[in-house]
Amino acid sequence: MKIKTGSYIETIRLGEKFSKVLKGGDVVILEGSLGGGKTTFVKGILKGLGFKKKVISPSFTLMHSYVNKNLEVYHIDLYRLKIKEIKDLYIEDFYSKKSIFLIEWGDKIKNIFSKYIKVSFIFLDENLRLINFYLKGYDREKIKSICN
Repeated sequence: MKIKTGSYIETIRLGEKFSKVLKGGDVVILEGSLGGGKTTFVKGILKGLGFKKKVISPSFTLMHSYVNKNLEVYHIDLYRLKIKEIKDLYIEDFYSKKSIFLIEWGDKIKNIFSKYIKVSFIFLDENLRLINFYLKGYDREKIKSICN
């Protein structure tokens, strides 16, 4: 499934809409160039899930967590890490039916998860993004509603 967004606000709104199909146990792999819209999309997801905390890229901290009484969301950025360094983080130890993983540059570890949603961002110009959704282990119905 492909969707175009024409602004920062549209990308946030798409993230909010996408958040409505997420639940504990979901893994979202975010791929795209630097400045492609990944963190902006995550801002929308977290807003849609009701988190008020400021969202910034975890490029240097590697992971930010957002926790409330019902849900744990882990925003992870693997851009600067090699496979060996990623394995040393034991990311899968944080995984539970109560957590959602949002992993930037997650193609490096997608094989440790039996199912995930991959969201790929293609930079078309300063504001325009082409956003592709791929599903592994999910029925397409899971994300159909975000197209409407």
